[in-house]
Amino acid sequence: MKYLLSFLLLLTLGYGFASAEIKTEEVNYTVDGTKLTGYMAFDDSVKGKRPAVIVVHEWWGHNDYARKRAEMIAGLGYVGFALDMYGDGKVTDHPEDAAKFMNEVFNNMEAGVKRFNAAVDIVMKNPHVDPNNIAAIGYCFGGAIVLHMARIGTDLKGVTSFHGNLSSMHKPDPGSVKSKVLVLHGGNDKLVPQEQVDGFKKEMDEGEVVYEVVVYPGADHSFTNPGADKYGEAHNLPLAYNKEADEKSWEKFKEFLKKIFQPENS
Repeated sequence: MKYLLSFLLLLTLGYGFASAEIKTEEVNYTVDGTKLTGYMAFDDSVKGKRPAVIVVHEWWGHNDYARKRAEMIAGLGYVGFALDMYGDGKVTDHPEDAAKFMNEVFNNMEAGVKRFNAAVDIVMKNPHVDPNNIAAIGYCFGGAIVLHMARIGTDLKGVTSFHGNLSSMHKPDPGSVKSKVLVLHGGNDKLVPQEQVDGFKKEMDEGEVVYEVVVYPGADHSFTNPGADKYGEAHNLPLAYNKEADEKSWEKFKEFLKKIFQPENS
């Protein structure tokens, strides 16, 4: 009985037992005079260095949704880092502002690439991260960004686009893409039509890229974001959350990470 009481006391006080806890921190950094704020997340109970995944936000900016995804990645045992592509606190819920912020990046992709690479540098230097195992994911605008980084030959294990724009700002030379590529696309996406999907596949084939496109029938643009319905209804945009597609795409993404992060000789 004495030992049982002691054991129960240890459980109550939490002594001697490791418990998973997601730690988060804001990371402030500057690129060419623009102040940026990233968000790092990791599971404190995981020992040693581990792979990391960079999260690129939707066109709304670095908001709570991007941070939630970084935390979900940490829950998988990796390090998640939600970067900031806009800087200076630019976050909005209005499409006119979002389009303005997004186009500022697309019209100066040299600066956009620097901001992405600054995030890679921060992640690689984090003491919890294995610098040889870095991937990136993006949502909508963010999907276009991670695909662009793959197209220009950024040294990442893999990139995943969730309902991202698939049009190209750089056609890769055959064999120049180092990342494996996964595209998760809504079959009812009116902002990324089938012609764009077909063009993307042709480009990837010609570039000899290792890629996969998965289409979720009936899913609209922004199908992973529970706030999509609110945004769509408020601004008459073809956006809608799809729980089934959200869950299935996340499972597919998890499988992708396991594959790309496997030791080369395993």
